[in-house]
Amino acid sequence: MPEFMRACVIGWPIRHSRSPLIHRFWLKEYGVKGDYEKIPVKPEELEEFLAGLAVNGLRGCNVTIPHKERAYEIVARANSSGVNPMGRRLKAVNTIWLDEKGRLCADNTDVHGFMANFRQRQPQWRAKDQAVTVLGAGGAARAIVAGFIDAGVKSVTVVNRTGEKALDLAAEMGPPAAAARLDALPALLEKTDVFVNATSLGMTGQPPLSVPLEALPAHAIVADIVYAPLQTDLLRAAARRGLKTVDGLGMLLHQAAPGFEKWFGPRPEVTRDLRELIERDLEGA
Repeated sequence: MPEFMRACVIGWPIRHSRSPLIHRFWLKEYGVKGDYEKIPVKPEELEEFLAGLAVNGLRGCNVTIPHKERAYEIVARANSSGVNPMGRRLKAVNTIWLDEKGRLCADNTDVHGFMANFRQRQPQWRAKDQAVTVLGAGGAARAIVAGFIDAGVKSVTVVNRTGEKALDLAAEMGPPAAAARLDALPALLEKTDVFVNATSLGMTGQPPLSVPLEALPAHAIVADIVYAPLQTDLLRAAARRGLKTVDGLGMLLHQAAPGFEKWFGPRPEVTRDLRELIERDLEGA
């Protein structure tokens, strides 16, 4: 390995990302000489950027909104055997690295990230007989749907502004995944045990998210993948109703660990000190 190693996170926009704080914490914690930065990459620049990772001295990158599905296509085309099974299943990736021959490789660690955080924040939760509703049909939603299916829930219903995209996602995932129109959400929520916002709505700088949470049963859990702000309007509204909540920060922390191992060597731990560091940064934003 080179003496100084570099990786990054890419997205459009990318200003909100706290990934550099996470990886720089681990670089210091494990005594690794390297750096991790955030780089804005427009959608039309994505393929050129990924092709130039080695030339730019990068060992790999994390991929965030809106690039996860497109990044899968690019890596799969460049190196058909380089996408790990979960990435191939979801047709979306969030972690990219170069193998020993300099070829692009990719995986989706969002499934691990979301479910590890969800179970950590709601340890009493059991999948049996649970009805899950996921808002959104992008790369993150794909990972969340897969995670709940693999956990063994009764049903996962995908709701999206573009109904066709929700139908496609549900068809690709297979039973117990299904799709519903956005105007069906209020009625759907009446029978929902877990509701997840898998969109960027409610994120700092993005449009607000309005969901009729009064329709949810009193025992329901509300989760949000947005972590900036840490307590979104959705989570605050859920808390006011007395519902259990899961914020998006833990997903970010847990999905980051496999990438750090690919780029820098050690498999890092998600600790309380790390979470508190990111929480303080979010509070000061």
